[in-house]
Amino acid sequence: MPAFVSHCLELLAPLGVVRARRMFGGHGLYVDDIFVALIADERLYLKTDDGSRAAFERAGCQPFAYSRHDRSAVTLGYWSAPEEALDSPAAMAPWARLSLAAALKAKGAQRAMSKRRPAAVTAARTRSTHGRG
Repeated sequence: MPAFVSHCLELLAPLGVVRARRMFGGHGLYVDDIFVALIADERLYLKTDDGSRAAFERAGCQPFAYSRHDRSAVTLGYWSAPEEALDSPAAMAPWARLSLAAALKAKGAQRAMSKRRPAAVTAARTRSTHGRG
């Protein structure tokens, strides 16, 4: 495992069981099986949401972005960690907590959507089999 990935795992360890998984030329970082961060080009990006993004902006962080084949830039809800947060787990702690909270919130929203989807599919099937809709 690359040294920078190991270092990032140590930074996030106070949050829970942390693991890294190779993906798209970088690594995805999970805390207790919740996707909270990614590493690309030797840079750590933490999950953000509407509530935490401004703190990352104020700290001078940059959004994770990549170019697609058609050369348009795609940004995701991940922002670089502040440089000083990379010094120690204690310095990373407030940023890591923001990231975990954003990831948990996103996961909760996904669960809510998946619970609604089967009912909508069932209703659509009922309408089509009974000649309505």
